[in-house]
Amino acid sequence: MSTTFGLIIIGDEILSGKRADKHLPKVIELLAARGLQLAYADYVGDDPARITATLARAFNAARENGDVVFSCGGIGATPDDHTRQCAAKALGVDLALHPQAERLIRERMQDVAREQGVAYEPDRDDNIHRLNMGVFPAGAEIIPNPYNKIPGFSCRAGPGAVHFVPGFPVMAWPMVEWVLDTHYADLRQSQAYVEKSVIVMGSMEAALTPLMLEIEAKHAGVKVFSLPSVDHPDYGRHIELGVKGAPPAVNAAYPALLAGLYAVNAKLGPELVR
Repeated sequence: MSTTFGLIIIGDEILSGKRADKHLPKVIELLAARGLQLAYADYVGDDPARITATLARAFNAARENGDVVFSCGGIGATPDDHTRQCAAKALGVDLALHPQAERLIRERMQDVAREQGVAYEPDRDDNIHRLNMGVFPAGAEIIPNPYNKIPGFSCRAGPGAVHFVPGFPVMAWPMVEWVLDTHYADLRQSQAYVEKSVIVMGSMEAALTPLMLEIEAKHAGVKVFSLPSVDHPDYGRHIELGVKGAPPAVNAAYPALLAGLYAVNAKLGPELVR
């Protein structure tokens, strides 16, 4: 069974429109570069009950199906950051200061003091508060942060896991890459997924549905898709009709799709491969 990848994006600023989400397209890109595919994504605001429920579903999917889920945002130490606490609650475990995270955070504080030309004061209130960024659910593993050393964390659940990274893209994206290349390098495939499609001019989806159902019934492992458009600048009203899946299955199903379109005298435009 192939591994299912999911994404959770946390933050009121995304849902309010104050910031545009950049994580979804980037995670899709990072997975695709490794021959992998995102299966689902959830958006949730800074509400602890909703975050806990969302993470509980993710842990359940990891535990029962082996899903690998990335969670972006809310792992800081300000009052609106709830992800660490909600993850612990969803898992039913305590929070604890991770020893390696503590070491890295202290290194970061010393770096900052050195850059500012001031003495490092480990017992100063704000420095003690910063250690909260290393308080993770018990049993968590750290995710290195190449930008400023403040780590993220991973929580295993059965054969799967949920990996927590910051909301800042400059930190989050290298951390996601590190997780993929460190923990899931064996899943990397050069041609694990392909799409082949054709532009069908002036047709209606209802007229093509029987052919779509026939292709899926006769070719296991492929999905047939249709993307209608009514105002394309070049093709006008049209449908992009295609099949997607593993290359061998797609290579068998696509000629059958074309044959079915020729049989109904469909007017075809360019063919596309992704």
